[in-house]
Amino acid sequence: MLATITIDINPVAFNLGSLAVHWYGICYVAAFVVAYLVARRHLLARGFTEDRLERLAGWTIVFGLIGARLYYDVQNLNLMHSPVDVIAVWNGGMAFYGAIIAGLATLLVMGWRWRLPIWTLLDGGAFFAVAGQPIGRIGNIINGDILGGPSNLPWATAYTNPGAVLQAGFVRGVAYQPAAVYEALGTLVILLVLLALRRRNVRPGVVIITYVALYSVSQLSLDFLRWSEPVLWLGLKELQLTAIPTLVLVVPVMIVIWRRTAGRATMPEPAERGSVPGPDGRIGEEPPDDAADDGGTTRDEPAAEPPMEAAVPDLDGS
Repeated sequence: MLATITIDINPVAFNLGSLAVHWYGICYVAAFVVAYLVARRHLLARGFTEDRLERLAGWTIVFGLIGARLYYDVQNLNLMHSPVDVIAVWNGGMAFYGAIIAGLATLLVMGWRWRLPIWTLLDGGAFFAVAGQPIGRIGNIINGDILGGPSNLPWATAYTNPGAVLQAGFVRGVAYQPAAVYEALGTLVILLVLLALRRRNVRPGVVIITYVALYSVSQLSLDFLRWSEPVLWLGLKELQLTAIPTLVLVVPVMIVIWRRTAGRATMPEPAERGSVPGPDGRIGEEPPDDAADDGGTTRDEPAAEPPMEAAVPDLDGS
């Protein structure tokens, strides 16, 4: 048998009195911080204000966490023996597909409510998701709750700590395929693709559509190596059964809507204070009190330039 990687890390990082602080939670906090910084940089450069971003991030994180846990619960109904099991995130168990669904829904609702450019906002959400997920997977690697089949590959992982969060059927000391590592690496590849698209100055909406498509492809393929979730139908697991309709239905619908809106926001023009671009073009700032009725500019200042996405070139560079 070839040498494998032994992981003997206690999932509990430290204790604060009776409160156990898990590496899983620490990794999620770190993931949120990094994800916010990446999305913030993208959206600030496109006219969003700091106040808007903080509120958007807060609500998206809250509902994303709820969605991630509920999706995991649906995947693992056999593990739900009591109401506590439904929320027992300290034992691992956050399905990222649920976070994507809930997070995108939150951004759509808040974007509609605040009259924000939806495609630009969703692109920021894509960067938030793709930047944070690999860091969150580190918590899964420490826990041992996302594993493939037994293996003797040099990078196979064997868990020896008594606190390892191994799913039913997995045994301490036995080396398994590190499925969580594969998913983290897959997400990093998607991140590189999205960064390359941004450098090409593609239209708003291309990033989020590409992310949803590539993430679905990664889940459909990599989940064959993931043995820690049950097979539901036709040899496929729940994530795969979600990925297929996403690729067949959701992505084409997104493309159709994107083409009809030419990559612009699908929202009507804002009519309330605090939701229109300010005199410097920044979204979310209130117009000045002495603004004239002819577009919100003062008599002494020229009209603000149009939003950035209006000047973004087409995918072919034209």
